[in-house]
Amino acid sequence: MSKPLTIDFVSDVVCPWCAIGLASLTRALQQLGDEVDATIHFHPFELTPDMGSDGEYVVPYLSSKYGISPEQVAASQAQITARGQDVGFVFDFRDDSKKWNTFKAHRLLHWAGLQGESDQLALKQALLLAYFTHNQNPDDIDLLCGIATQVGLDGAAARTVLESNQYADDVLDAEQHWQQQGISSVPAMIFNGSHLVSGGQPEETLKKVIRDVVRMSEAIN
Repeated sequence: MSKPLTIDFVSDVVCPWCAIGLASLTRALQQLGDEVDATIHFHPFELTPDMGSDGEYVVPYLSSKYGISPEQVAASQAQITARGQDVGFVFDFRDDSKKWNTFKAHRLLHWAGLQGESDQLALKQALLLAYFTHNQNPDDIDLLCGIATQVGLDGAAARTVLESNQYADDVLDAEQHWQQQGISSVPAMIFNGSHLVSGGQPEETLKKVIRDVVRMSEAIN
């Protein structure tokens, strides 16, 4: 019998390690097969909450933020690209790649979660792909509506959400909640509400964590 597993996944759609972490997690769950019956809930974390509508070019932005050279940014991007290949995720870092504001994307993800867990997962994966693989702007309403339609959601309903301020308070409250829980970097994966794993961990690591968590939950119950 499959063992129930709840995963709270705190992340942003412009976070490369979040893309790696999610790809690694989904591969781990696929490999575990019927061992677990996993439910993933996505929660917001904004890496660039003060970013303006025009965005900023990634390399100078990261150079300024972390006090590193463009060459060091490029080396980090090469490492991320290689890790992406390991888990089947394609990164395409370009000179014109930008950091964008992601508040609209998080409001849309909140709405998608109300439609269903599988809808939210599909939207999350599509948003990461749009930004990192296709260099698209996750702050653009037309793009977001198109992605929603692409994954089987109601594009007109998505536009209604995005052209209003719907779910803004929900997103802000969720961000505050996870910050109060001590989450200060992403991705952060919380298994069965008790076991935190941070970063883009390899799938073998995640499989071990999941089996350990399930075993502990069974022992408690």
